[in-house]
Amino acid sequence: MFETLKNAFRSPEIRKKLLITLLLLLVFRAGCYIPVPGLARNLMEQAVNENDFLSLMSGITGGALESGTLFALGIGPYINASIIVQLLTVGIRRLESWSKEGEEGKRKLTNLTRIITIVLAIIQAIGIIVNFAGGFGDMSSSTDIKWDLFFNTQWLAVLYMTVIYTAGAMLVMWLGERITDYGIGNGISMIIFIGIISTAGMSILGKLTSITADDVGPLFEVIGFLVLSVVIFFAIVYVDLAERKIPVQYAKQVRGTKMYGGQSSVIPMKIAGGGVMPLIFAFAIISFPAMIMSLVPAWSDELEWWNSVFGSGTWLYVLVLCVLIFVFSFFYATIQFNPEDVSKSIQQNGGFIQGIRPGKPTAQYLKRINNRITLFGAIFLTLVAFIPSLVFSFVTVDLINVFSTTGILIIVSVALEFDKQLQSQIMMKNYKGFLK
Repeated sequence: MFETLKNAFRSPEIRKKLLITLLLLLVFRAGCYIPVPGLARNLMEQAVNENDFLSLMSGITGGALESGTLFALGIGPYINASIIVQLLTVGIRRLESWSKEGEEGKRKLTNLTRIITIVLAIIQAIGIIVNFAGGFGDMSSSTDIKWDLFFNTQWLAVLYMTVIYTAGAMLVMWLGERITDYGIGNGISMIIFIGIISTAGMSILGKLTSITADDVGPLFEVIGFLVLSVVIFFAIVYVDLAERKIPVQYAKQVRGTKMYGGQSSVIPMKIAGGGVMPLIFAFAIISFPAMIMSLVPAWSDELEWWNSVFGSGTWLYVLVLCVLIFVFSFFYATIQFNPEDVSKSIQQNGGFIQGIRPGKPTAQYLKRINNRITLFGAIFLTLVAFIPSLVFSFVTVDLINVFSTTGILIIVSVALEFDKQLQSQIMMKNYKGFLK
C-alpha cells in the first residue's frame, strides 16, 4: 500500500487526482464543523447515543449528526436512495432494462437516485428537527431551538432547518460525485471512510488528552486498543480477500481459418461477497422501531419497554440481529450472483465445468456452491458484529464503540478498493508510456 502511494505521487497526473481527492475530502470535513444558526445542540448527542442505527450513521458522518452541523445528514440519504434503487431494479422491469442500457441507462438510474435522495433528505431533516424539539406537537416550548430567531414561528423554523439540512446532504452527494469523476476511487465510499476514520481519531485523541503524570493508564489502554485493532483488521482482510475459484474449460472452436477457445478460466466467488450491506440492513431494521418511537412523546412507555426487551446487548436483540444478518446475506447473494445467467453465459461461449453437464446441472452446481459460501460469509458477518466489541472490552471500556462492526468492514473494503484503483491507474500510466 505504501509502495503504491509512493509510485502514485511520482506521476503528475495521478498526483493531481490524489490532491483533488484530498481537497474535496477536506471540504467535507470542514462542513462537518459548520453549525446551523438557531439550533442549540443539547439533545442530539444523547438521542444519537441511545440509538444504535443513529450511532452508526453518526460514525459515518464523522460525528456531524450528533453535533447537528451543516452535514448532519452526511451521505446517509444517498446511500439509502442507492439501496432502494438497487432493490427496485430487481423487481421493476423498466429499471432492470435501464441497468442493461450502458451509459444512457446508468445516467437515468443516477438521476432517479438523486431524486429519491432529495425526498429522503427532506424526511430525515424533518425527523432530526422533531427529535431536537422533543417530538410532534407544540415544539415552540422546546429550548433546543432558538425560536426568537424565527419570530417565534414554528413552521418557519422547520422550513429553514429542513432546507439547510437537505442542502447539506445534496452538497455531500455532489462532493462524492466529483471525487468519483476527477479523483481516485468511489467518492461516496471515500466520504464514508474519512468520516469513520475521523470519528475514531477524535475518540482516541480524547483518550490521550486524559493522560496525566499521575495516571498513565489511558496510554496503555490506547496502545492495547491499537494492537487489537491491527489484529482484527488483519483477520478481516484475510477473510475478505478469500474466494472460491471454480475452474471453467472452454472448448476449441474453428471459425474460418482461425481457431478460438481451448483456454481455461475460473469463476471467483468471494466468501464475503455481500460486503457490509447485510450488516447495514440488519442494524437499520432492528433500530427502526426505536427511532420512530423516540420521535413520538406519547410512546415513551412503549419505547422504554422496547429498549428493555430489544435493547442493545439483550439476548433477544442478539438473536434477531443474527437472523437478520443471515437473511440479508442470502438475499444479497441472490442479487449479486445469478447461477442461471452464469451457466447460460458459460454454455454460449462453449465452456463447461469439468464433471458437470452444461445447462441446468451447471446452474444447480453453482447455486449449491454459492449457498455454501454465503453460509460461511453470514457466519463471518455475525462474528464480526459481536466479537470486536467483546475483544475491545478486555482492554478499555471508553474505546469499545470507536470502530463499529459495520465501520470496520467499510474501512477494510474501501482501503482495498482504493489500493486497487491506484494500482490500475499506475498500470494504465505505464501502458501509455510504453505506447508512446
